[in-house]
Amino acid sequence: MSTQTSGSLQWTDLDQRAVDTARVLAADAVQKVGNGHPGTAMSLAPAAYTIFQKVMRHDPADPEWTGRDRFVLSPGHTSLTLYTQLFLSGYELELDDLKAFRTHGSKTPGHPEYGHTAGVETTTGPLGQGVANAVGMAMAARYERGLFDPEAPEGTSPFDHTVWAIVSDGDLEEGISAEASSLAGHQKLGNLVFVYDDNHISIEGDTATAFSEDVLKRYEAYGWHVQRIEPELGGDIDVRALYTALKEAQAETARPSIIAMRTIIAWPAPNAQNTEAAHGSALGDDEIAATKRVLGFDPERTFEVADEVLAHARQALDRGAEAHAAWDKRLTEWRTAQPERAKLFDRVVAGQLPDGWEEALPVFEEGASVATRAASGKVLQALGPILPELWGGSADLAGSNNTTIDKTSSFLPEGNPLPEADPYGRTVHFGIREHSMAAEMNGIALHGNTRIYGGTFLVFSDYMRNAVRLSALMQLPVTYVWTHDSIGLGEDGPTHQPVEHLASLRAIPGLNVVRPADANETAVAWAEILKRHATNPAPHGLALTRQGVPTYARNEDAAKGGYVLREASTGTPDVVLIATGSEVQLAVAARESLEAEGVGTRVVSMPSVEWFEEQSAEYRARVLPPSVKARVAVEAGIGLTWYRYVGDAGRIVSLEHFGASADAKTLFAEFGFTPENVARAARAVLNSTTGNSAARG
Repeated sequence: MSTQTSGSLQWTDLDQRAVDTARVLAADAVQKVGNGHPGTAMSLAPAAYTIFQKVMRHDPADPEWTGRDRFVLSPGHTSLTLYTQLFLSGYELELDDLKAFRTHGSKTPGHPEYGHTAGVETTTGPLGQGVANAVGMAMAARYERGLFDPEAPEGTSPFDHTVWAIVSDGDLEEGISAEASSLAGHQKLGNLVFVYDDNHISIEGDTATAFSEDVLKRYEAYGWHVQRIEPELGGDIDVRALYTALKEAQAETARPSIIAMRTIIAWPAPNAQNTEAAHGSALGDDEIAATKRVLGFDPERTFEVADEVLAHARQALDRGAEAHAAWDKRLTEWRTAQPERAKLFDRVVAGQLPDGWEEALPVFEEGASVATRAASGKVLQALGPILPELWGGSADLAGSNNTTIDKTSSFLPEGNPLPEADPYGRTVHFGIREHSMAAEMNGIALHGNTRIYGGTFLVFSDYMRNAVRLSALMQLPVTYVWTHDSIGLGEDGPTHQPVEHLASLRAIPGLNVVRPADANETAVAWAEILKRHATNPAPHGLALTRQGVPTYARNEDAAKGGYVLREASTGTPDVVLIATGSEVQLAVAARESLEAEGVGTRVVSMPSVEWFEEQSAEYRARVLPPSVKARVAVEAGIGLTWYRYVGDAGRIVSLEHFGASADAKTLFAEFGFTPENVARAARAVLNSTTGNSAARG
């Protein structure tokens, strides 16, 4: 067996054989199932192997180890790039899992899925998401260090680690990568390293069809450390040059790093290499046999893994155990030196909240007019001193979103000229980058050990939607603060007034949308979101008003998603009015006039449909008695959400068109959001149910 050394890189024949094994496994896996993406997995095998076996700190026996580096495969379609390395390194994947690639119930789905396969740090389906996830992870790593070990010299803390990511042409064409990479450069995230697979191939052929910019000049302009490596003669990755570049990138701690790596897709397949067909199609039996001959494998065998190759690659388990033990020793020393911070660390890791934290929540005066965005801001400022793990900001709308948890402390790197700049600061300035903000929040949540929120206007959730969907798919405890939640924002007009957004966001499985009626419901909502962080993780979207709304007495039942805010004088109601957010006040006022007419009217405030649906059938029936068919739902958006609650006999006071530019009072009156119109709808429902005919408004 020969050994080649480049610097401190030890590269043996068994290393090369392991790389080539990963290549033929990728080709065989796609061929067996009949679909998939073999080419990139084949060409990236040397890079992925070098990262997993030679550079990255990880322990395959403990994929959740706090001290590990993180690895993100942003081009998720080449999932076999990751799966083959997890298999070789000794994670929970075996050869049969690779044979089951892209089949139902397997550990090797078509794209990597967080929480499904050990060692997968994030779900990367849509291109560009992984880029922003990695940026978020690097941000979280810095904030985590600030929580637990801020005074430690660079590189000495148990909370120092590197975020590694493989990114593709497709990732860098997506706009989200520009947003995220710009922020990473601004933040000087020196713990972040991108390996850019510059293979010049996309689905439509050569990337010359759509992509000609100088990527490294772009990243240099962002403030990144840039390097380029060329392939060896013949086309394969020069692993010695790559290793040197990776180590240089890791040593560069003042800037994020990107390494442009020219590759030949499907290398060394004799006919398929450097073709778009190799991107997303099986190579075919003949081409796979020819490739195996080139690499010295038996063309008649499939899924061939030599025992000595697997034993060599799985020495990663031994190296992981050694690294883990060394880290444990360092952590023990840290615990001795920092007992109070160690207590904080243990609490945060356990997902627990400090004793008595709820006592800090503000209680708002009944009858006062308070915008729910303002109430949310007061909750954050009250919780900030006792929940140091809670941090966040907005997409350049902090004053409007009320998301500034500490005006004196901004998450900004050393060298930033602002007086509040602190590399471990509480308030994040995401900039006007809503899409990447959401995906960065996902990365922060995936990293763990902090609690993140981020704000913008509700109408701009459209820019965030793809990342929001992925936060729901991964069940991540991120909190979106979406303010200016209706036409009530006023004169900015229809471009800024959300109409379809509440219904469309509620359509995302696993996303909890919370639209509190008043300041006290807002405080209860924040408390419930924080309680769910560890026990029932899920993303939450708080939809908050710009305008002031009346404050009602605090009722903890708001945490159940729906509750009786005002009861009918008749006991069993004649009619039930269901409302959310700023429209609850309309239902309360309509009730007064209906009750004056002798109509027993119940008002149900339903801040969260999702939370309400979690409650028992008995509770839901108590709030919305099945026997009461006369129901009216009120919300200043499209009525799609409410048909299941009002039934065939009910009516919905909704907005089925775009808004207009005018003050909130004018718009609400113009479009029927008045107590009089709600009462009118209730009378119509009562008349129709009495006459046994259906009505819907």
